[in-house]
Formats: sequence, C-alpha cells, structure tokens
Amino acid sequence: MNIKKIGLTALAASLVSVSANAGSMSVSGSASMNVSGYSGEELNAGKGYSMGNQLTFSGSGELDNGLNVSLSFVLDQGDDETDTSTGAGGSPFDSHSVTVSSDMLGSIKLIGEGGTTTANNIDGSAAGDIWDKFDTLANASKQMNNQGAYATASAGNNAFFYNSPELMDGLTLQASYQPQAGSRISGSGIGATYTGVDGLTVKYANADIVGTTAAASGDSTVINVSYAYGPVTVTYSDMASDIEASDSDFDITSYAVSYTVSDEISITYGTEDVTQEGGTSDAEYETISASYTAGGMTVTAGVHDAENANFGTASNQDYEKWTLGASFAF
Repeated sequence: MNIKKIGLTALAASLVSVSANAGSMSVSGSASMNVSGYSGEELNAGKGYSMGNQLTFSGSGELDNGLNVSLSFVLDQGDDETDTSTGAGGSPFDSHSVTVSSDMLGSIKLIGEGGTTTANNIDGSAAGDIWDKFDTLANASKQMNNQGAYATASAGNNAFFYNSPELMDGLTLQASYQPQAGSRISGSGIGATYTGVDGLTVKYANADIVGTTAAASGDSTVINVSYAYGPVTVTYSDMASDIEASDSDFDITSYAVSYTVSDEISITYGTEDVTQEGGTSDAEYETISASYTAGGMTVTAGVHDAENANFGTASNQDYEKWTLGASFAF
C-alpha cells in the first residue's frame, strides 16, 4: 500500500474542501461584432467594422467576522492600446477592484484601474451618450471629443467608492475619493439614489474633476430621473461640468422614451442638447434604436443624427450615423 500517495490525496481533498467553503471563483465573458457608417458634408469616415472581447474573473467569500470580500479582474484586448510597455499591442489588463462589504456597513471598493466617481457612476445620459458615437469622425470640422469628457470624468486608478446600506425605504448614499497623485490634488464626491416609489428611480451626484493642472480641474453635477409604467420608461438627465479653463464648461440635457414590445424586443427614442461655454450654437443629437435579445445574444440597430456638432451652424457640422451590432454574453 502506498501510504505516501494516500496521505497526499487526503491532503489535497481537504484543501479543496477548505477552499470551497472559504469562497468561490467564476469567469464570465462577452464578445461583440459591430458595423457602422456615416453620411455628411465633407465627411472622411466610411463604413467601419469592430469587435469586442472581454473576460471577467470574479471571486468572493465570507470571513469569520462576517465581512464579505470580493475581487473582480477584467481582461480586455482593446484596453490600453497605446501602452506598449508590456509588448506590442498594449496590455490586455483592464479594470480590477477589491470590495469589502456587510449588510450593516454597506460596501467600500478599492479600484486599482477604471475608478469611478459618484458623478460618472450614474451611467451616461438618458439617451445613452449619443455625442460619443460621433467621436471617430476624421474631417476637420468633426465634433469636439471632450463634449462629455468632463461630465463623465472618472477617478482614474487606486480610487475608493462607497455605497451605503439602505438608510430608509429606497434611499442609499454614495461617496468617492481619489487620492492625491503627481501634478494634481485629491478629489471627492457624494451622491444619493432613491427608489422608494414603485417605478421611480432618482439619482443625484456631485464630484470633483481632478485634472493634471488647476485649469483642467473643476466639478461635475449629474441628475438622472426615470419612471417606468407598464412597458414604457421615460428618463431625464442633466450632466453639468464647471472647469476653470475658459470655454470648457458643458451642460448635457437628455430625454429618452423606451417601449418594451415583448420580453425580447425593445425600442428607444432619445435626444441630447449640449451647451458649451463660448459656443455660438448648441449641439443637438437624436437617436432611435431597437434591440432583440434571445438567450445570451443581443442584436441592436440604430440611426443617430448630429446637428451643429462643433457648436457652430456650418453645414459640415451635421452628420448621420447608422449602427448594427450583435453582442454575446457567456
């Protein structure tokens, strides 16, 4: 009889048993295939294809003192494309975080990369950041890429985010903190979410925008209100940023109406009005999109329109874009 082999087998079994009791690990993934096209005067951007792929590693467990600890780590081939320090093509390592939580204390998350503030945690405008769909235009009068950059400014790396337990029926509070780093000050943010009325969700947040200089710093205020009644959901949002540098303040007001046709099909119509300090005209955006979901697959199609995209009235600042994509979750 091989006593050594039996002993090692028993030890391995006991280690597996302990690990299973202590916590669990899982891997989820997503992939997408997309095609889009533009039209507009003096336009220099034709039909384009793109893809996405991402793996998320998640682990969690409960400690003897009752605290829950969870880890999230994302691999994304499209991340850090300009960072060649780890080899050609950049690093595939994306956002990662550790969260400590309890029912009584809420949760606090340390985000190593891809940090969030209370303001940009409110995910985009009501219509889904239509302005961002036109960032790839290549002609000289293309829309300004920073229209939403300040309003959606993230906390960067090694930032903290806190979410309170439910303080009263439907009310939770949020807080964010970005430690001081080279050539910048620290930043903080506060926010609140209320869901105490059936169908109603109200979110509010204010956060510092921490730039590399004082002129590039300021603050962002976001409010998002949505109400769902039967198959119809109406959403309003306003994202305002106040930056020290001249002509750098933006206000993005957005509306959206979504209709759920069935469990698989939904249709959304939305608008955005973007005001820039010093601009001669507001940039106006409009979108209509539809999605179909079956199992882990979602097919989306949309038509998007931009007028006065560079805050002027010239005809070459008006564009149209269509999109078609399929995404898969597994």
